[in-house]
Amino acid sequence: MSSKPMRQRVEEYILELQDNIVSSFEKLDPNAPAFKRDSWVRAQGGTGKSCVFAVPFSNDAPGATTAQETILEKAGVNISVVHGNLPNAAIKQMKADHSSLPYDPESNISLPFFAAGISLVIHPRNPHAPTVHANYRYFEVSKPAEEGKAGEVVAWWFGGGCDLTPSYLYEEDGTHFHKTLKDVCDLHGPSLYPGFKKWCDEYFFIPHRGESRGIGGIFFDDLTNEPHKRIPNNDEPRPRTPDEIFAFIKAAGNAFVPSYLPILERRAHIPFTEQERRWQLLRRGRYVEFNLVYDRGTKFGLQTPGARIESILMSLPETARWEYMSDLGSDENTEEGKLLKVLRTPKEWV
Repeated sequence: MSSKPMRQRVEEYILELQDNIVSSFEKLDPNAPAFKRDSWVRAQGGTGKSCVFAVPFSNDAPGATTAQETILEKAGVNISVVHGNLPNAAIKQMKADHSSLPYDPESNISLPFFAAGISLVIHPRNPHAPTVHANYRYFEVSKPAEEGKAGEVVAWWFGGGCDLTPSYLYEEDGTHFHKTLKDVCDLHGPSLYPGFKKWCDEYFFIPHRGESRGIGGIFFDDLTNEPHKRIPNNDEPRPRTPDEIFAFIKAAGNAFVPSYLPILERRAHIPFTEQERRWQLLRRGRYVEFNLVYDRGTKFGLQTPGARIESILMSLPETARWEYMSDLGSDENTEEGKLLKVLRTPKEWV
């Protein structure tokens, strides 16, 4: 058990994880441009570091990028460590899930908060290589600081997850991705993977399309030492203390590279047709729709004072497409149709 405050332990971990993930992608494609590393300071309190991959735009042809073949088309691995004060309205909203938060409807008191996390989205160039997203974060709220010492932490929680979004369905890829995540979850409690997998299927759903964004993974929020309604069978062994939950978060974060890079290596150099590229761009359009219309993280970021818009919208692909009444995917016997069938009826992969 570490004597360091949890906020310090989380900050140290996400810095290390960011470096490991970015280094893994750069080693996979050593001839590609390096990720751009961009450190920033939040005027309202806090810092961050954005690591972004994008091939430079070319002026040789309108709308064209350089012809350099790279495994990735656009990617970002970002961390943020921010702090400030929560207004009373925000405290009221959070109290529904965190009873320990002090809230007085007659008061305009604000409470100090701290938030740290890592968020990444990888958009490969090849239509046969899936997009992937991961996010792991920590949030705590304290009493106002007293002279000479920090305020007492009155509420804390972890959240996050990891999910896969293919344009073309490869059963072995889905099985590998989910099995890697399940193996990690099972080490920390038998109820975690089925609960978090179901939550992921429910969260990454596009209601106006009637389909999931991808083939899922795990997703959770408000993971703390209080009983949690989204973990079934609360009597089963599961992480309960701050140290146990943080150990699970680290294990899940460390599972990202082994869950995804073998898939990317297998698919990155498969020959593809113009139709397969067209379908990839249409699926990216669905990705954009979810992120801008439904994703809570995007909404929260855009509404936060002093928000760094470039980092928040890093998740969007460089190119996407929308077609009026597109015929692609309408035949369930095609490869495109096979993907849509799974997106409309989530599959148990392991």
